[in-house]
Amino acid sequence: MTNHLPFQPGPIAFFGSGETAPGGQKIFDFLFQLISPSPRVAILETPAGFELNSPLVAGNVGDFIERHLRNYNPEIQIVPARKKGTPFSPNDPETVSPILKSNLIFMGPGSPSYAVRQLRDSLAWEYILARHHLGAGLAFSSAATIAISSSALPVYEIYKVGQDLHWIPGLDFFGDYGLQMVFIPHWNNQDGGENLDTSRCYMGKTRFAELLDLLPQDQIIIGIDENTGLIFDFQKGCAYGVGQGKITILRGSGQQRIKAGNEIDLTDLGDFQLCDPQSGISSASWQAALQSQAITSALDLPDERIIQLAERRENARSGSDWALADQLRDEIESLGWLIQDNPDGYHLVQK
Repeated sequence: MTNHLPFQPGPIAFFGSGETAPGGQKIFDFLFQLISPSPRVAILETPAGFELNSPLVAGNVGDFIERHLRNYNPEIQIVPARKKGTPFSPNDPETVSPILKSNLIFMGPGSPSYAVRQLRDSLAWEYILARHHLGAGLAFSSAATIAISSSALPVYEIYKVGQDLHWIPGLDFFGDYGLQMVFIPHWNNQDGGENLDTSRCYMGKTRFAELLDLLPQDQIIIGIDENTGLIFDFQKGCAYGVGQGKITILRGSGQQRIKAGNEIDLTDLGDFQLCDPQSGISSASWQAALQSQAITSALDLPDERIIQLAERRENARSGSDWALADQLRDEIESLGWLIQDNPDGYHLVQK
């Protein structure tokens, strides 16, 4: 797929489970490679905002990223957008302002239905959409993955409370892209053992078949195995699996399985098209995002002196003058920048 785009949305990672497991590290690593070399990560508490320990839930993800992806030197900020009508509201500009400065936005574990209620028509959601349309990456744990569906599965209400089978209107993230998509993490879950089928996000095959009958025919079902991620890469125009399991795509009576490492063109999912970049975003939120983008982009750029030192170091390395290369690395670091070597050359990252 060749893109000729007025704007380029950032990548999105959907977790089937295990965002703080070893497989989660691999998925975050993929994302960090696709965004700016200076990751600024905003972690929203929203999906677990009803829990008394929601700061700990979000903080655990931040700790995981700091420990396991420290080579990227990530800057992490927790966004306590817990509940509307409270001092920590997703509508409070000060609470959600870190979203505007981030280039990766993560929403963690919790309740899908709670996340939908708190984010729908909120300032936080507008900021998330605006930053994504301007190139920021998104990462959604299993609860948030369900919440952004066109129709969201109320897992706890059915599995724990015993409500009748039903769907709730989700945040419909991909509706503006021409796709009606329903995401189901924990697709291959086996917590129930031999006596209880807990696949299909704890619904089981029989009950999930009944749930499918309640959906409109045009819905695309995306099942994501545990310890597996699905990454949408808008730059390449494709989606691909990462991790231990597979991705299952249901459309009508057809089924497709994608192994980790394989990819599918976004246009193969349906009538995919790019939305208006301001779709679902107020003028005020869009302008705030544009202003923040200009400021943070300028901060990410090294000045000419740093670039000259980095080029001298690259020449020293090419000539096997390792002593000079080390000296120049130390000088660059003393000026507030880290230099990361890779097969294509190097990246400069602010300390």
